[in-house]
Parts: sequence; structure tokens; C-alpha cells
Amino acid sequence: MSDASGQSVVSPAGSGNANGGPLPTRPDGVSPRPPRGMHNLGRALRSRNYRLFFFGQGISVAGSWMQGAALAWLVYRLTGSATMLGVVGFCGQICTFLIAPFAGTLADRWDRRRLAMATQTLAMLQAFALAALTMSGVVEVWHILALAMVLGTVAAFDIPVRQALAVDMVESRDDLPNAIALNSFLVNGGKFVGPSVAGVLITHYGEGVCFAVNGVTYLAVIAALWAMRLAPRVVAHKDHVLRALGEGLRYAAGTPPLRSVLLLLATVSLLGFSYNTLMPVFAKTILQGGPRTHGLLLSSAGVGALLGAVYLASRRRVPGLERIVALSPALLGVSLGAFALSRSMPLSMGVLTLAGFASMTQIAGSNTLLQTLVRDSHRGRVMSFYTMCFMGMGPFGSLLIGGLAGALGASPAVLVSAACSLAATAVFSTRLGMLSRQVRDACAESALPAAPARS
Repeated sequence: MSDASGQSVVSPAGSGNANGGPLPTRPDGVSPRPPRGMHNLGRALRSRNYRLFFFGQGISVAGSWMQGAALAWLVYRLTGSATMLGVVGFCGQICTFLIAPFAGTLADRWDRRRLAMATQTLAMLQAFALAALTMSGVVEVWHILALAMVLGTVAAFDIPVRQALAVDMVESRDDLPNAIALNSFLVNGGKFVGPSVAGVLITHYGEGVCFAVNGVTYLAVIAALWAMRLAPRVVAHKDHVLRALGEGLRYAAGTPPLRSVLLLLATVSLLGFSYNTLMPVFAKTILQGGPRTHGLLLSSAGVGALLGAVYLASRRRVPGLERIVALSPALLGVSLGAFALSRSMPLSMGVLTLAGFASMTQIAGSNTLLQTLVRDSHRGRVMSFYTMCFMGMGPFGSLLIGGLAGALGASPAVLVSAACSLAATAVFSTRLGMLSRQVRDACAESALPAAPARS
């Protein structure tokens, strides 16, 4: 990695494979065309290291979503308070917001694979602690708050490290957008499976079993990380952590396309994605259901997100993705408005599927744009800002929507969220022309596919 000057110019992710070599070419010197359409879906799996990560992470993420659904149900069962759901969400993510920038700086300096193994181990221990407290019948709300803060601290290191590690796991930089989309496919495949399984386990065995199963699933991704063979990374220099953090912040803030993508993601994360906090209220109070209803609602959003990930994985071109990112909050807003007004389970599941699709194209699309535009020397820090905008704004959104639900009711609170998502699209669209030009230029310099191949 090189170039830590911090100049406010757009620089592509770089060309060549993960070890810095040139992209493969045919004997006539022409770079091979990436596969099209559905043949494009799994090309990152050709890389051994990414293949290990994909299957290990696939097991783990289902357990994580299972724990998330069980934790929300446990909090609502213990307190009956929509506001407390927001407080727990705040405690779980405020640590991510505060610590992520420092974690991203370390991701640019230390061994990312070892950092990822450490964070996964700590997350496993947190799940086992939560399981022990719940299954023994002594769990209280303050236990949940404390352990949520522990997991939020771990996530502050884990998310930017794993995002930055993605570029080291693929053998060709052309495969990076596909790897990001496949990661999203995993996360949302887990979102489909995990809450559904959680609903069944909670009904028959209680929330503690969900936490215990989640702890076991971390072993798969730890083993996958241990088995990887990665080339050593070269770090040009090691500034003081605070100096390096400040330099990374100036780089992101001074690069217009990075700044625009991050600001849109932060806005939608704060005001749009927070509807998930109120899902137990909709399941129990509005739709008159129980744990299975809660699981089905979450799984419906997961199905939509899964479809969004498949769509992104099948795309060959990065240019044009900025338009999808701009329009996704509008689709999210319309879907959330319909969900807030719905009193029908089938309709609620249908519009949540659309909301999940919009959320996924927003999150993973933003990730791909950032990874395409960022310099390698700043990747960990910029992805930590991505974590701040995506995960870190969540706690404030949870508090906000929880407070609105307590004062106005759950449905009006989600209507406010829908309106804010629509407004975000309107504002971001004014900068779309500039961003489109920057993305095309970056892809041309880095040899990423920028236009359909002509026959």
C-alpha cells in the first residue's frame, strides 16, 4: 500500500490482483471480459481464500441474525417497552460509532486476518455469556445493556477489518465488487434463515438456546480465517494513530464522491433503517402475533435483501451503481409507508420484502462504490467511516424512532422514517452527475468494467 498524502483527488482502488500484480490478459494482450449476467454471480469464489471465508461466514451470519431476533424478543418480553428496544439498540451501536475510526486506522497498520480472528473469538464469548445468563433465568435488562455494549465494541473493530480484508482475499481486483455482493448475499441469507429459526427455538426452548447456537457458529468463520494463506501486506509508514486518523478523515471529507456516498448512507441509516427496532411492536401489538410473526417479518425483509444481493452480484458494471444507490432510499420510503399503514400480515411481508431489497442495494452499493474509489493506503480508515455511517448512526436512529413510537405510536414513527428516506433521495440526486463522472473515471483507471462489452 502506498500514497498517504491525503490529496483531495479521486483515486481508484488500484489495478491488478490482491498481491499487486497485473490483471490476467489473453495472448493478444486484451484483458478478458468478465462473465455476464447470472454467470457473473460467483466469480469471486474462484479465489481460495475468499471461498474459505464465504462458507465459514455463511454459517456464522445465520447465528448472528438468530441472536438479534432473540435479543429483541427477550427485551420486549422483559420490559414491554418500545422505548427500551431503542435504548438497547443505542447501547449496542454507540460503541461502534465512537471506536470504529480508531479500529479502521489499526486495520491499515496491523495484520487484518489476525484482527478478524480476535474479534470473532470475542463475539463468540459474548454470545456464550448471554446464553448462560438467559438459560439460568437470572438475566436482567442491565445485563443485556452491558453485553450489547461489549458486542458493539467488538463490531467496531470487526466490521472495518473484514471489509478491508475483502480486497486481500480475492486474486483479481475485478472480482472485488462481486465479493462485496456475495458478502451481502451471505448476510441476508442469514437474515432470512436466522430469525425464522429463532422464532421456532424461542417458542419451544426460549431465547437462551438461540444465543448458545450463535456462539457455536463462530467456530466456522474462525477456522476459515485460520486456514487462509494471504500475502504479507506492506505498510509504507506508521504515523501516530491520531495523526493517521485525522489524515484519513481529511481524505474522505475532501473527496466529493466519497463524501456524498457516506453522507447519504449516514442519513438513511439514521432515519430509514431504524424501523427494525420496532419490529416486535408490529408483530405483537399491531399484527396480534407472537415470536413466529416476529421471525416472519424479519425474514421477509431478509428475502428482499437476499434478492438485492443476487441482483448486485449479477451486475458486471460498477458505473450506474450510483443511480441505484440514489434511488434505493425512495423505494425504501414507499415500502415503509405501506408497512406503517398495513394491518395485514401478507401485505406487511410483501412490502418488507421491497424494503429489504432497497436496504441491501443501498448498503452494498455504497460499499462497492467506496471500495472502487478509495486508495489502498486509506482503505481501512474509509471503511471505518462506512461502518460509522452504517452501524454507528443506528443507535441514534434507534433512540429517535423508539422515542417517536413512545410518543406517537409505532405506525406514525415509521411514517416519519419513510418521509425522511424519500427526502434523502431528493437531496442526493442533485449530486448524481458529478458522482457518475467520478465513478467512470475511477473504473477506467483501475481496469474495472465500465461499459458493456461490444461484440
